[in-house]
Amino acid sequence: MDPHNSAQDVHRCDLCETAIVHSYCDVCHVNLCKPCIGDHISDGYDKHKIVPFQERRSTLIYPKCGKHPHKVCELQCKDCNNISICSFCTASEQHRGHIFVHISTVYKAQKETIEKDTEELVNTLSPTYEEIARDLENQLANLDGGYEKLTSAMSKQGEQWHREIDIVINKTKTEINEIKVKHRDILQKHLNEIKQIQSLIKQTLRAINEIEKSTEVFSTIAYSSKIRKFSKIPPKIQVSLPTFIPKPLDREKLYSLFGQITPLSTATEENVLSLHQPKTSVRELLDEPELVATIQTGYEHLRSVTCLNDGSIWTSGESNDIKCFNSKGSLLQTVKEKTGNFPNDIAVDSDGDLLYTNGATGTVYKVKNRQTEELIRLQGWKPGYLCVTSTGDLLVTMCSDDYTQSKVVRYSGSTEKQTIQFDDEGKPLYSGNYYSKYITENRNHDVCVADYMACAVVVVYQDGKLRWRYTGHPSVTKNKPFEPWGITTDSQSHILTADSDNHCIHTLDQNGQFLRYIDNFDLKDPTGLCVDNNDNLFVCEFYKGNVKKIKYLK
Repeated sequence: MDPHNSAQDVHRCDLCETAIVHSYCDVCHVNLCKPCIGDHISDGYDKHKIVPFQERRSTLIYPKCGKHPHKVCELQCKDCNNISICSFCTASEQHRGHIFVHISTVYKAQKETIEKDTEELVNTLSPTYEEIARDLENQLANLDGGYEKLTSAMSKQGEQWHREIDIVINKTKTEINEIKVKHRDILQKHLNEIKQIQSLIKQTLRAINEIEKSTEVFSTIAYSSKIRKFSKIPPKIQVSLPTFIPKPLDREKLYSLFGQITPLSTATEENVLSLHQPKTSVRELLDEPELVATIQTGYEHLRSVTCLNDGSIWTSGESNDIKCFNSKGSLLQTVKEKTGNFPNDIAVDSDGDLLYTNGATGTVYKVKNRQTEELIRLQGWKPGYLCVTSTGDLLVTMCSDDYTQSKVVRYSGSTEKQTIQFDDEGKPLYSGNYYSKYITENRNHDVCVADYMACAVVVVYQDGKLRWRYTGHPSVTKNKPFEPWGITTDSQSHILTADSDNHCIHTLDQNGQFLRYIDNFDLKDPTGLCVDNNDNLFVCEFYKGNVKKIKYLK
């Protein structure tokens, strides 16, 4: 039997093409049998990486160091714009005292980003654009039928007016045909735009597939996510058909009284896409939450915590130091609040840059490349707490300078987009004071505010209309008033809020129904909260100055 044509053929050596494969060269991507290994590495063992066949494609191919040609770059220097360096470079004067990160960590994070981008493109963005395209194609397919009804109604009216109105009919039909052409052009133009974006998505997927198959570090690190670009869904086009409005017969005013065709009306409806929301696996609550780690921050009064994608966290308290810790609790970086005051709250934007508010100066600041810059400056209002939404917008709670009004403002960059302040009856949604109002966005785009003085969690729809209020859960052991501090949400759309005086966390579903308390492992005075990409909960303990990492989902 010819081994090359066997239906159950095993992997063969790429050199001799007959022997069963035993090893694999992770540099050359070649299958090797035992006898052929020597031939393959005859040009220099250091040029190859021979591994067991089962472990193929497990070796990272690092770039060569430009300054030390015989060394590979296994590190990146965070202080030098993340350039790749070798171990010799770390000892040089140029990099003295700098912070380094192993390039495999960056590679792994980028691979995870690529995997998420692939899932997002396949499961969310592509289907979204397909749905828009189908809707436009349906509008185009039904276009003739709609206009046929319109001309039919007009012809019926024309039959009653006999021959003397034929000229008017023909003129009006011409107007309709012109409108129809415009209508078609509008829909076709939008469809072409959508199909162009679909084509770009397919190109991106093909490029991602090539990167996923490759172990080349440079191409992986150089990958730039286009998710935010594709997530800016074009407005949905709804072009309404004109209508024919007949009028009473009057020969002297034949044309003017024959009827009126309404102009082409084009309405746009914003398509809002929630990144990473679809296709989420269901995770149930653990019977007993587990303490994963305790990070000692050194703050006397710890207020806020926010998570980064690499597992590290930013923290802030009642001092002008904003500290970044890794997952093991080691201090990575400290940022000094620009004016010497302590920040009201902190957040991280979609680019991983730190944001913080300063009520004393009425300013929201951004820290990029270790440089602090002014992002938003308010007049007549003091910023309090903030969060970054799934679409990259910034939500900021604020109160008036006279402490009588409070509101939530949505920003795109530094541009104000929306104000949320009153309910449908004109009553304030939030208590008018400068007490804490931590804020977060849920996966369904609800805006959730923990209003300390109102003793309530206030949840509104994305458009700002009140959805529900939560004022606590009856309990024999939790006998102090419910005055919520920090608030966050997870992949299951659970809402978690800190009840500091009762030393616990309230867990709610997205409809405001109480699910459980998290109150074990000696949790004390919880304030700020955040949830990372793996649904680990980080809790600030105000007086202890600790951040506790908690697993509460299965």
